[in-house]
Amino acid sequence: MSKISIFWFRRDLRLQDNTGLFYALQQEKNVLPLFIFDRNILDKLEDKTDARVNFIHDQITYLKGELEKKGGSLLVKYGNPLDVYKDLLDEYSVETVYTNRDYEPYARERDQAVEKLLKEKEVEFMTFKDQLIFEPDEIVNGSGEHYKVFTPFSRQWKDKFKELKFDSLSNPSWKNLYNPDKTLEMISLKEMGFATSNVPIPSPETSDKLIKKYDETRNFPAIDGTSRLGIHLRFGTISIRQLAQRAAGLNEIFLNELIWREFYMMILAHNPQVVDKAFKPAYDHIPWRHDEVDFKAWCEGKTGYPIVDAGMRELNETGYMHNRVRMVVASFLTKHLLLDWRWGEAYFAKKLLDFELASNNGGWQWAAGTGTDAQPYFRVFNPTSQMEKFDKNLEYVKKWVPEYGTEKYPKPIVDHKFARQRAIDTYKEALDR
Repeated sequence: MSKISIFWFRRDLRLQDNTGLFYALQQEKNVLPLFIFDRNILDKLEDKTDARVNFIHDQITYLKGELEKKGGSLLVKYGNPLDVYKDLLDEYSVETVYTNRDYEPYARERDQAVEKLLKEKEVEFMTFKDQLIFEPDEIVNGSGEHYKVFTPFSRQWKDKFKELKFDSLSNPSWKNLYNPDKTLEMISLKEMGFATSNVPIPSPETSDKLIKKYDETRNFPAIDGTSRLGIHLRFGTISIRQLAQRAAGLNEIFLNELIWREFYMMILAHNPQVVDKAFKPAYDHIPWRHDEVDFKAWCEGKTGYPIVDAGMRELNETGYMHNRVRMVVASFLTKHLLLDWRWGEAYFAKKLLDFELASNNGGWQWAAGTGTDAQPYFRVFNPTSQMEKFDKNLEYVKKWVPEYGTEKYPKPIVDHKFARQRAIDTYKEALDR
């Protein structure tokens, strides 16, 4: 049996500028690309028409076709990654497994288990940096500790970025792909218990024009002023290196958004407890209300606050919500309704096409005041003034809440002035304990 190496695709679903794939093909002959539909993740998804699964399936089908044109193929498996590797090691004579690193708690546990198995079988496990410009340990303060606040982190990030020399990862050695002697089958959505979704996936908008004007357009939900890049960065269908290099020359505000992404990944990597606990432990003492009726009204976009309702309806219908509106609806849930940020975070995780654990968690804790933000807890967004400022002609609101202004539209479920004071008092009392 001839020896092969495996390149394991995960959050890097592209052929170009893919670090681990490039080095596997440079260093080894007979590289067999692999993708595993991970049951540990898929079995937890309640919605069997989840558009994210459709998106991954479409991308894997595309990659398989492209690799076949180059004389290779893509092995696609469905199961628990550890079980898949046990079977693969029986079927193939594997020398090395190449992959790009992932930093989420589950991914790290998975990779440690796979690496342990491979070592027992004397198979090398080689990992590379690919989904970040700087990994969680690369940007530290003068004491060698990770940053807790964004501004000094971003300052050092930009200084280091200016000095970076990027390797050219174009033109990998495709002749080194493993050519299987049989057709490798593509698993169907149906075989995994999923069905086709009707939710369209937005194409990534990376035009120079959008990036240049990003700081002028990004806050207005009625206009197409954001990049819709979240899902593409989440699954690596575009290269963060290429995007950051372009952004650096075009718009610092756009670049800042990419740095926020890396900041939250760093926070999660060093503080895995934030998945279900406040980044600032004192904030775990806040006595959240457990009002299912108010939560249902928020989820359905029936709070009586038009910009909140528009955002939630946009999310429910499209799997997307404008970034400015995300802040408003998250603030409304945690401050106006005094409902636990974890409820909102879990709802977003279920609904958002661009759900990414670190950013979702970081954003929710920022809104709730429990996270890394240096602002005190008494910042409470006023949904009405946010609407007047960023959707003054009500274009966004009327698109998603057509009954606004009629008798059919519900009255506000809570008074803003009362809710703001209740939130401030509740937080103060909990933190003074």
